This record gives sequence, structure tokens and C-alpha cells, in this order.
Amino acid sequence: MFSKLRLVWLVAGRELRDQFRDWRVLAPMLILTLCFPFLMNEFAKQTVDFLNQYNANLILERLVPFSIMIIGFFPITVSLIVALESFVGEKERGTIEPMLSAPLDDWQLYFGKLLVGVATPLIASYVSIGLYLFMASRQNLAMPPTSVMVQLFFLTTAHAFLMVSAAIVISVQSTSVKAANLLASFIVIPVAILMQGEAVMLFWGNEQVLWLAVAGVMIIALLLIRVGIAHFQREYLLGREIDAINLRWIWKTFWLNFRGDAVSIGTWYRNVLGSAFRRIMPALFFMLLIAAVSVWMGYDWINQNVAETISKASPEDLAKVEESVRDLPDFAEIRDSISAPFLFLNNTRAVALIFLVGLFSFSVLGVLLYMVNIGLIGGVFAILQLLGIQPWPIFMAGVAPHGVFEIPALMIGSAVVLYIGASLVTPQTGKSMGEVILELLADWAKIFVGLVVPMLAIAALIEAYITPGLLLNVLGS
Repeated sequence: MFSKLRLVWLVAGRELRDQFRDWRVLAPMLILTLCFPFLMNEFAKQTVDFLNQYNANLILERLVPFSIMIIGFFPITVSLIVALESFVGEKERGTIEPMLSAPLDDWQLYFGKLLVGVATPLIASYVSIGLYLFMASRQNLAMPPTSVMVQLFFLTTAHAFLMVSAAIVISVQSTSVKAANLLASFIVIPVAILMQGEAVMLFWGNEQVLWLAVAGVMIIALLLIRVGIAHFQREYLLGREIDAINLRWIWKTFWLNFRGDAVSIGTWYRNVLGSAFRRIMPALFFMLLIAAVSVWMGYDWINQNVAETISKASPEDLAKVEESVRDLPDFAEIRDSISAPFLFLNNTRAVALIFLVGLFSFSVLGVLLYMVNIGLIGGVFAILQLLGIQPWPIFMAGVAPHGVFEIPALMIGSAVVLYIGASLVTPQTGKSMGEVILELLADWAKIFVGLVVPMLAIAALIEAYITPGLLLNVLGS
């Protein structure tokens, strides 16, 4: 084992020497690493002077942690060029053939590149953060507690792993450095948006959510590493010259996988759709387990965080709340204002959103969004119990009639997302990554069009024309 790891270090050492020989990489990295902390320190001083006029102590306390987050991010973005050029750059320079012909396993070569790609931006980030903390302490700025510093350390590390692992996947799949650099926006922009949400949590002081963000980012980074290794093919990397957009081939590949060998709607449902559904069965069973856990988590969260508030409420307040729950909504008006098409489009949009966020996160964010939707059932159930309202009659009348179609449709749609994520991190011999993605998209389209859409349509009709009447009878009884 140690001899195999030694080969990884050899690849990493070669990559590191190449970096230090290229001043075009070192110069911007050093400038940003050493100069940006001074700029942030000057910004912090001006901000402190401004906020002191308004006694904004909360913002002052979070100013240094926020600055650390930003300072740690910028060196990673500059150093990202190293990871983006890790494979495609070698191909353009004509040095990839000797490297690929070396007696190395694919994972040794990949991890050697990954190690340097992660280490370089992290060292730059840590140095930049350390320099800023030194200057901030000299300015008598409020320093964050040790727990927050540890959290920011892990958060910066997670961002580096995420961005570098994604960059190396792009480098393997790209045919030119220019194309890889253009695709880098699909890395920087999502991470920048993610950091905006993390900054909100930081100022809010919600450390628990930030730890969840660290865990989620690391999981996606590990999945990206697995994707890179799974789809790393030396022959494919050497044989490609340019990836021209071939819309005819894309449509033909997708359509052949979508239609299969079906000659009629009946055979398509039996053979093509049936085969796709059988492939997602393990994922569907897993989503059933997740649904049970989500309902329990929603139920438990309400009992842990809301029960005490309700217990301290006066009987008059509880009576008012119960009365408002019984009176809201006016189902007679809802029956006229909310139509089946509206409900159908709303539910279809929710399933499509789970698919989109899951596709770009290897199902992680899609599963989380699914858990939130399912967890609401347990949360509402707990709230009704705490208010002294019998939840079972309301659920049997207000959820079950359309829920027997809507909830399974949500589960099936989410299971496909989980199946796609698992398939992307599984090696596919003899297929390019583009072919694998098109086949997976065809599977999703089959199940979405053949099962999810019809089930959501039936659920919308029931929810629009049957459920309000049943629920009105229950609440009025």
C-alpha cells in the first residue's frame, strides 16, 4: 500500500515543480495572498468606524469571521487555474502522453493531481487568513471564539475541495484550456451563491446550520472526486481533439434511449418504462426509508422547539389559534380560486426543482429538498396535536385523497434523482460521460412523463374538486 501511495507523491511532486516554474501562476497567487488581507483590513477599519456611530455590535462581532470567509475564498478562485489545467493543459503542451504511459494506476495519477490542486489554494488561503488575523489583532478588532475559527477553517477547506475536485473533472472532460476556463464559471458562481447563504447564517449566529453546510459541501466534493475517477479514461483523453456540439447526435442518443424498442404505447409502458422503473427500485426503497425518517424528524423538531411555546400560552390564546385553524382556509372560496391546472403545475414544478438541484449536486440537495417536503407532514401533524386538535381526521380528509397519488409521485421523482447521482459516480466502461448523462436523462424523462406527470394530474384533480369538500365536512363537524 505504501509503495502505491509513494507513486501518488511522485505525481504530486512533479506537478508541484511544474507550478513553481511558471511565474504566471505564482505571481497572481502571491499578490492576492499577500495584498488582499491588507485591503480587507482597511475595509474592516472603515466599517468599524461607521458601525460605531450606530452601536451595531452584532455586525461588529461578526465582521472578522465574515472577512476570514472572504479572504479564504479568493486565493482558491485564483489557484483554480492549476486544477483546470491539470490534464487538459498537459495535453495542449504535449506532455500528457509520457505521463499517461507511465506505470501508474488511474487513481494514483488522479489523486496526485488532486493533492497538489487542493494543497496549493489551501496554503495560500491559510497564509492569507493568518496575515489578516495578525493585522486584525493589532487593530483591536473583536476576534471570533475558537469554535467559530475551527468552523471557518473547515468551511474554507471544504470550499477548496469542492472547487478543485470540480475543476479536475472539467479538466478531464475538456479538450482545451480555453474551454476549461470558460466552464469554470459553473464552479465559481454556485460556490459564491453558496457563500452568500453561509454569510447570512454566520451573521445570524446559526453555527449548527454552518456545520451542516460543511458536511454537505464535503459530501459533494467526495462525490465529484468519485465521478472524476469513475469517468477517467486514458484512451478517451488522448483521442479527443475538439468537442463540437452535435445536436443531431445528442437528440438521436436521447430519443433512442427514451423510446427503446417500443412500437406502441403499451409496449413502451411494459418494456421500456418497466425496465427503467426496475432500475430505480433500490433507490425507491431508500426514499421510502428517508420519508419515514423525515416525517419523524419534522414531528420531533416541532415537539422540541414549539411545544414549550404553546405550553406557556394562555387558554384564551390557544382558543383563538384553534379557532383560526378551523376557519382557515375558507375551502368554499379555495374551490373556486385554486384550479386543478394550478395545483398540477405547482406540484410538477416542485418535482422538477428536486431534479434540477439534485442533478447539479449528485442528488444530495435533491434528497434534502425531498426531506423538507416530506418532513412538513410530520411537522403539521405535531402542531395539530399540540393545539389539541385531532390530526387523523384532518389528514384522512385533507391529505390522503390526493396524497395517495401525489406523495408516491414525489417519491418516484426523487428516487430517479438518487439513481442518477449513484450512476454518475459508478464507472461506465466503454461510454463517455456525455453518453452516460444522456442515458440517465432519458431514464428520468421516461419515468417523469410516464408515471410522475399522470399521477400528479390525478392528484391535482382530486385536490381541487374532492379534498376541499371532505376537509370542510371534517372541520365543520
